[in-house]
Amino acid sequence: MSVISSLVPARFLTIIAHLVIVITIFWTREYNVKACLPLEFTQEQYNSEDLKLVVALSVTLGLFAIELAGFFSGVSMFNGSQGLLSTGAHASGSVALVFFLFEQWDCAVYWWILAFCSALPALMEILLLIAVFGLSKKPL
Repeated sequence: MSVISSLVPARFLTIIAHLVIVITIFWTREYNVKACLPLEFTQEQYNSEDLKLVVALSVTLGLFAIELAGFFSGVSMFNGSQGLLSTGAHASGSVALVFFLFEQWDCAVYWWILAFCSALPALMEILLLIAVFGLSKKPL
């Protein structure tokens, strides 16, 4: 089995693992929001932090949709560099989010995890999609 062929299932599994952990954080976000707040907090503070976390999680799900669309369309499925970047980023994101979930890290840390482990591979996926579909047009 070639290296690129073994990257395809590894990439898929790490994306799905990262997705499952994000969905789990959605279900249990009350505990993470409370971890972001001081011991004594008002309802306004809670609502503000909850909204920030919901926005971050929603952006993450949107980035997953972009990346999975590129993956399932076949555009980047067998691209070695995108597969390696995506596998590494999503594996790192899965580990970081498990710590975020169990250690109840501050909510600001989630934005860093989002930037490096979700936005970076999605941005590269978008660039790859633009390169494939933008360059494939024949001039008239």
